[in-house]
Amino acid sequence: MQELVHFLFEAGYLKNVDRSGWWLLGNKDPESVAEHSFRCTILGYILAKLEKVDTSKVVMMCLFHDLHEARTNDLHKVAQKYINLEEAGDKATQDQLEPLKGPVGDEITDVLSELTNQESKESIVAKDADILECAMQAREYQVQGYDGAADWLDRANDRLKCESSKKLLAILKQSDPNEWWKKLKDKK
Repeated sequence: MQELVHFLFEAGYLKNVDRSGWWLLGNKDPESVAEHSFRCTILGYILAKLEKVDTSKVVMMCLFHDLHEARTNDLHKVAQKYINLEEAGDKATQDQLEPLKGPVGDEITDVLSELTNQESKESIVAKDADILECAMQAREYQVQGYDGAADWLDRANDRLKCESSKKLLAILKQSDPNEWWKKLKDKK
Protein backbone atom coordinates (compact mmCIF):
# COMPACT_ATOMS: atom_id res chain seq x y z
CA MET A 1 0.00 0.00 0.00
CA GLN A 2 2.92 2.37 0.61
CA GLU A 3 3.87 2.10 -3.08
CA LEU A 4 0.32 3.07 -4.02
CA VAL A 5 0.53 6.16 -1.84
CA HIS A 6 3.85 7.14 -3.43
CA PHE A 7 2.34 6.57 -6.88
CA LEU A 8 -0.65 8.78 -6.05
CA PHE A 9 1.60 11.58 -4.77
CA GLU A 10 3.65 11.30 -7.97
CA ALA A 11 0.50 11.45 -10.11
CA GLY A 12 -0.53 14.55 -8.16
CA TYR A 13 2.78 16.16 -9.05
CA LEU A 14 1.43 16.54 -12.60
CA LYS A 15 -0.53 19.52 -11.26
CA ASN A 16 2.87 21.28 -11.04
CA VAL A 17 4.13 20.38 -14.53
CA ASP A 18 3.32 23.07 -17.11
CA ARG A 19 2.51 22.20 -20.71
CA SER A 20 5.66 23.71 -22.18
CA GLY A 21 4.63 24.11 -25.83
CA TRP A 22 2.63 27.20 -24.98
CA TRP A 23 5.78 28.93 -23.74
CA LEU A 24 6.73 29.23 -27.42
CA LEU A 25 3.77 31.62 -27.78
CA GLY A 26 4.95 33.71 -24.85
CA ASN A 27 2.38 32.23 -22.46
CA LYS A 28 4.19 32.19 -19.13
CA ASP A 29 1.35 30.48 -17.26
CA PRO A 30 -0.03 27.62 -19.38
CA GLU A 31 -2.23 24.82 -18.09
CA SER A 32 -0.65 21.91 -16.24
CA VAL A 33 -0.33 18.34 -17.49
CA ALA A 34 -2.98 17.35 -14.93
CA GLU A 35 -5.40 19.93 -16.32
CA HIS A 36 -4.73 18.69 -19.86
CA SER A 37 -5.22 15.07 -18.81
CA PHE A 38 -8.52 15.90 -17.09
CA ARG A 39 -10.18 17.37 -20.18
CA CYS A 40 -8.48 14.78 -22.42
CA THR A 41 -10.15 12.07 -20.34
CA ILE A 42 -13.56 13.73 -20.66
CA LEU A 43 -13.02 14.04 -24.41
CA GLY A 44 -11.93 10.41 -24.56
CA TYR A 45 -15.13 9.31 -22.86
CA ILE A 46 -17.28 11.34 -25.28
CA LEU A 47 -15.36 10.23 -28.37
CA ALA A 48 -15.50 6.59 -27.26
CA LYS A 49 -19.29 6.87 -27.02
CA LEU A 50 -19.54 8.58 -30.42
CA GLU A 51 -17.22 6.05 -32.05
CA LYS A 52 -18.85 3.10 -30.23
CA VAL A 53 -15.67 1.64 -28.72
CA ASP A 54 -14.72 0.41 -25.24
CA THR A 55 -15.22 3.54 -23.13
CA SER A 56 -13.37 2.35 -20.04
CA LYS A 57 -10.27 1.46 -22.05
CA VAL A 58 -10.21 4.85 -23.79
CA VAL A 59 -10.72 6.65 -20.47
CA MET A 60 -7.81 4.73 -18.93
CA MET A 61 -5.56 5.56 -21.87
CA CYS A 62 -6.39 9.25 -21.62
CA LEU A 63 -6.07 9.33 -17.85
CA PHE A 64 -2.58 7.80 -17.79
CA HIS A 65 -1.15 8.88 -21.17
CA ASP A 66 1.11 11.62 -19.75
CA LEU A 67 1.91 10.02 -16.38
CA HIS A 68 5.60 9.77 -17.31
CA GLU A 69 5.79 13.57 -17.44
CA ALA A 70 5.94 13.64 -13.65
CA ARG A 71 9.51 12.42 -14.23
CA THR A 72 10.41 13.59 -17.73
CA ASN A 73 8.57 16.93 -17.68
CA ASP A 74 6.50 18.08 -20.64
CA LEU A 75 8.78 18.71 -23.59
CA HIS A 76 7.52 20.78 -26.51
CA LYS A 77 8.09 19.68 -30.10
CA VAL A 78 11.25 21.75 -30.57
CA ALA A 79 12.92 20.05 -27.58
CA GLN A 80 11.70 16.67 -28.80
CA LYS A 81 13.85 17.09 -31.92
CA TYR A 82 16.87 16.55 -29.68
CA ILE A 83 15.56 14.10 -27.08
CA ASN A 84 13.91 10.74 -27.68
CA LEU A 85 10.86 11.44 -25.54
CA GLU A 86 9.11 8.18 -26.47
CA GLU A 87 12.03 6.13 -25.18
CA ALA A 88 12.43 8.26 -22.05
CA GLY A 89 8.68 8.22 -21.42
CA ASP A 90 8.50 4.44 -21.73
CA LYS A 91 11.40 4.04 -19.28
CA ALA A 92 9.85 6.48 -16.80
CA THR A 93 6.47 4.71 -17.00
CA GLN A 94 8.11 1.32 -16.46
CA ASP A 95 9.89 2.66 -13.39
CA GLN A 96 6.71 4.29 -12.09
CA LEU A 97 4.64 1.13 -12.45
CA GLU A 98 7.26 -1.41 -11.34
CA PRO A 99 6.31 -1.11 -7.64
CA LEU A 100 2.66 -1.66 -8.58
CA LYS A 101 3.16 -5.07 -10.22
CA GLY A 102 -0.11 -6.95 -10.07
CA PRO A 103 -3.62 -5.99 -11.11
CA VAL A 104 -3.14 -2.20 -10.93
CA GLY A 105 0.28 -1.80 -12.52
CA ASP A 106 -0.22 -4.55 -15.09
CA GLU A 107 -3.51 -3.10 -16.34
CA ILE A 108 -2.06 0.40 -16.67
CA THR A 109 1.02 -1.01 -18.45
CA ASP A 110 -1.12 -2.99 -20.89
CA VAL A 111 -3.40 -0.09 -21.75
CA LEU A 112 -0.47 2.30 -22.27
CA SER A 113 1.28 -0.25 -24.48
CA GLU A 114 -1.87 -0.51 -26.56
CA LEU A 115 -2.02 3.29 -26.81
CA THR A 116 1.60 3.44 -27.98
CA ASN A 117 1.08 0.76 -30.64
CA GLN A 118 -1.93 2.60 -32.14
CA GLU A 119 -3.39 -0.62 -33.55
CA SER A 120 -6.77 -0.73 -31.77
CA LYS A 121 -9.73 1.54 -32.41
CA GLU A 122 -9.62 2.53 -28.71
CA SER A 123 -5.99 3.68 -29.00
CA ILE A 124 -6.84 5.77 -32.06
CA VAL A 125 -9.78 7.37 -30.25
CA ALA A 126 -7.60 8.11 -27.19
CA LYS A 127 -4.90 9.70 -29.36
CA ASP A 128 -7.56 11.82 -31.04
CA ALA A 129 -8.79 12.94 -27.61
CA ASP A 130 -5.25 14.08 -26.75
CA ILE A 131 -4.92 16.00 -30.02
CA LEU A 132 -8.40 17.48 -29.76
CA GLU A 133 -7.80 18.65 -26.19
CA CYS A 134 -4.67 20.45 -27.35
CA ALA A 135 -6.70 22.04 -30.14
CA MET A 136 -9.33 23.20 -27.66
CA GLN A 137 -6.62 24.73 -25.50
CA ALA A 138 -5.12 26.38 -28.57
CA ARG A 139 -8.51 27.92 -29.42
CA GLU A 140 -8.84 29.24 -25.86
CA TYR A 141 -5.36 30.76 -26.01
CA GLN A 142 -6.05 32.18 -29.46
CA VAL A 143 -9.11 34.01 -28.13
CA GLN A 144 -6.97 35.29 -25.23
CA GLY A 145 -4.66 36.97 -27.74
CA TYR A 146 -2.03 34.32 -28.46
CA ASP A 147 -2.45 34.44 -32.24
CA GLY A 148 0.28 31.86 -32.83
CA ALA A 149 -2.02 29.23 -31.32
CA ALA A 150 -3.72 29.03 -34.71
CA ASP A 151 -0.79 26.85 -35.80
CA TRP A 152 -1.86 24.18 -33.28
CA LEU A 153 -5.41 24.27 -34.66
CA ASP A 154 -4.20 23.92 -38.24
CA ARG A 155 -1.91 21.00 -37.40
CA ALA A 156 -4.71 19.13 -35.59
CA ASN A 157 -6.65 18.78 -38.85
CA ASP A 158 -4.09 16.45 -40.38
CA ARG A 159 -3.51 14.39 -37.23
CA LEU A 160 -7.09 13.44 -36.31
CA LYS A 161 -8.37 10.10 -37.56
CA CYS A 162 -11.93 9.67 -36.21
CA GLU A 163 -14.88 11.30 -37.93
CA SER A 164 -16.31 12.49 -34.61
CA SER A 165 -13.02 14.20 -33.77
CA LYS A 166 -12.86 15.95 -37.14
CA LYS A 167 -16.43 17.21 -36.76
CA LEU A 168 -15.75 18.53 -33.25
CA LEU A 169 -12.58 20.26 -34.45
CA ALA A 170 -14.41 22.00 -37.28
CA ILE A 171 -16.96 23.36 -34.80
CA LEU A 172 -14.50 24.36 -32.08
CA LYS A 173 -12.30 26.26 -34.55
CA GLN A 174 -15.22 28.63 -35.15
CA SER A 175 -16.51 28.71 -31.57
CA ASP A 176 -16.08 31.28 -28.82
CA PRO A 177 -14.77 29.37 -25.79
CA ASN A 178 -16.60 31.87 -23.56
CA GLU A 179 -20.01 31.53 -25.19
CA TRP A 180 -21.25 28.92 -22.69
CA TRP A 181 -21.03 31.33 -19.75
CA LYS A 182 -22.05 34.44 -21.69
CA LYS A 183 -25.34 32.75 -22.56
CA LEU A 184 -25.91 31.89 -18.90
CA LYS A 185 -25.45 35.53 -17.85
CA ASP A 186 -28.25 36.59 -20.19
CA LYS A 187 -30.76 34.12 -18.71
CA LYS A 188 -32.84 35.11 -15.76
